Amino acid sequence: MKRDLPRVQNYLRKLFRTDELRVVPHAKKKDMAEVFIGDEFIAPLYREEEDGEVSYQLQVVILDVDLEDEE
Repeated sequence: MKRDLPRVQNYLRKLFRTDELRVVPHAKKKDMAEVFIGDEFIAPLYREEEDGEVSYQLQVVILDVDLEDEE
């Protein structure tokens, strides 16, 4: 996964329109990375391989308490 991270990071920077986004390899898990915007952790990123097809799964979690400021 480590060699794919620059391509994935470039894609996500374009998608979210920010150069502050960073994709950092996970220290212990080879099929996982962490996505940050600035210093804030946004989501884990997983590499999936099935039937020879590779995909990446970004799991963004929004906590209910985070939404309280938006009301």
